[in-house]
Amino acid sequence: MRNLSIDILKIVLAFFVVFLHMHILRDSHPVLSFVLVNGIFRMAVPTFLVITGYYFYYVDDKNKLKKWLLRIFLLYLIWSIVYIPFWKEGDAWMNIIFGYHHLWYLIGTFFSGIILFFIRKISVNLLAGLVVLLFSLGYGIQILGNLHYFQYETDSVINLFPSYRNFLLVCFPFLTIGYLINKLNLDMKYKLSWIDVVIAMGFVALESLFNYKMINSRENIDLLFSLLIACPLLFIYCKSLSVMVDTKLLASLSTAIYVIHPLIMKWVLDKYYPFEIPIFIIIVLISSFILVLVNRKLKYLL
Repeated sequence: MRNLSIDILKIVLAFFVVFLHMHILRDSHPVLSFVLVNGIFRMAVPTFLVITGYYFYYVDDKNKLKKWLLRIFLLYLIWSIVYIPFWKEGDAWMNIIFGYHHLWYLIGTFFSGIILFFIRKISVNLLAGLVVLLFSLGYGIQILGNLHYFQYETDSVINLFPSYRNFLLVCFPFLTIGYLINKLNLDMKYKLSWIDVVIAMGFVALESLFNYKMINSRENIDLLFSLLIACPLLFIYCKSLSVMVDTKLLASLSTAIYVIHPLIMKWVLDKYYPFEIPIFIIIVLISSFILVLVNRKLKYLL
């Protein structure tokens, strides 16, 4: 049995990623677009990681770890092959190691899962300290890049996504947060309301607005400190809305939307103005449903 509310949340998060990559409203409402794209929508991947980390708690022996890693690696390998035409001419090794575009999340989860498995039994305080320390390091590198504090080659290296958005500085912290929520039964101890979630998301929006005004309004800002609070709260609240179902259709659909939408973007966006957005969304949904059906015959696509 699956928790329907979590699967619905995954669909919402998948579309957060889609709208983020579209830079929605950038031309018509630049400030609102920045707050959404570099604020609210940035909750998507960290919340995915929190969800994954929560259930990673049950990966408690090496056989389970091998199965968990195999599934993620095959998913990463298959979709890396699908996207080869888009990354083979660039920095190929960088894309293979850190993941092309949105696939960084998969390879990041793979490596962060290995680390968490082997240190999961250390003290909770030490794990929590690592979460804050590593995320803070990534945040600091990102901000130095956005402020262009350094010059020339140093600035270029710092502003590469893998310098701060990687398995150690993003995936490990949020995966560990999800793991600790389960380990400490925080989802059972704390009963949250939708108001708590809205307030937390409000802080994400405010931090994003601060970044727009004070840090850099022209470049993406992936990491926000408020995500450390807002994403776990969103997960805990949605998990409490327990509606059990016996299907993983929506979960598979969310994965399909995540992996396939950049492919559709390259075919559709900027070609069917002014109807490009609804056409794009419709094609993404249809393609994702087809992918879910194909996955029933050919495993590991999702």
